[in-house]
Amino acid sequence: MTDEYDPNAALFGGEEPEKGEDEVLAEHLFGKNPNRTSAISDLFSNEMMAAIDEDTDLPEEAKRKMIFKMTANSVLDMIMECLPSDMAADVAAILDGYIGMCMVNKTYSVDLLGELQKAISELSPEEGESDEDFDRRLSAMEEAWWSIPQPKLDGRNPEDSIREMARRYGLDG
Repeated sequence: MTDEYDPNAALFGGEEPEKGEDEVLAEHLFGKNPNRTSAISDLFSNEMMAAIDEDTDLPEEAKRKMIFKMTANSVLDMIMECLPSDMAADVAAILDGYIGMCMVNKTYSVDLLGELQKAISELSPEEGESDEDFDRRLSAMEEAWWSIPQPKLDGRNPEDSIREMARRYGLDG
């Protein structure tokens, strides 16, 4: 949080509470997205729309889909270009896996991260188990969960399902 004082804070019960590190990070990562969207629109939407409008043979539905694909491609290009190459490779791999997971979620009407969280929340410390040992057990369970067949995936495991979905879209390796 900045050192700026909000003169209206007293109207609502005193000074505003200090924001936590996660809250500040979320604001930085996601809070500015509407502003980023406006700037990106100003960067290339007019040229993109003009290019689409030039193709009079393209049906309207195809034009809308093309606009979306061109926009998404441009944003992804911007992200990858602004990163150092080693970091860009890591981000691309993580993004590909995340897209694969989202496609599995959509295909099977499931929330894999939510299902993982449910499975982990069922664990509790054992009698005499230290916090460190419990944390290690949670981490081991989380890692193993991705290779355990899941009923909501028709008995398939999440890791293979994500990999296959990524392969379907050419996002593997």
